Amino acid sequence: MATTGLGSSLAYLLSRAERSVNRGLAAAVTAEGVTVEQWRILRALADGRGHSMGDLAEAVLMPHPTLTKAIDRLIDRSLVYRGHDPADRRRVAVFLADRGAELLGRVEGGVADHHRLIEAAYGTERTERLMRDLEGLVDALEEDDRPAHHVVAALRRADDGHTRP
Repeated sequence: MATTGLGSSLAYLLSRAERSVNRGLAAAVTAEGVTVEQWRILRALADGRGHSMGDLAEAVLMPHPTLTKAIDRLIDRSLVYRGHDPADRRRVAVFLADRGAELLGRVEGGVADHHRLIEAAYGTERTERLMRDLEGLVDALEEDDRPAHHVVAALRRADDGHTRP
């Protein structure tokens, strides 16, 4: 395992793994004329509940302006549509259209094949463990708003000679 240079950075290694995984995923989804980001949008909308743009942006890891452009492109292709949120008719939600569901069904086969290739290369158990570990890492990092995190960060800054809170 690399212990110096970029190879010693968790952020770098995660980015490198993400690029490698997305390169293979892109090959699987572009056959149907969608990007990885558009696949994530279609997949998020497949639950049939409709999602606000804010919720969708968070779910698919996209900034609002980028998501808006992507949604507009998907609407132009009749894959998704905007409508009233069933829970609050004053709000607008995005829904998966029938044509989008059909496209997603075709794309999912390639996505599943891609996942199987990863499992073949890395091992099924290791892949499942990696997914659980990454979910745990995300959960732990998203708890940054808890008070203890701020205390620990302040203590670390104090230990380093920094006095800013």
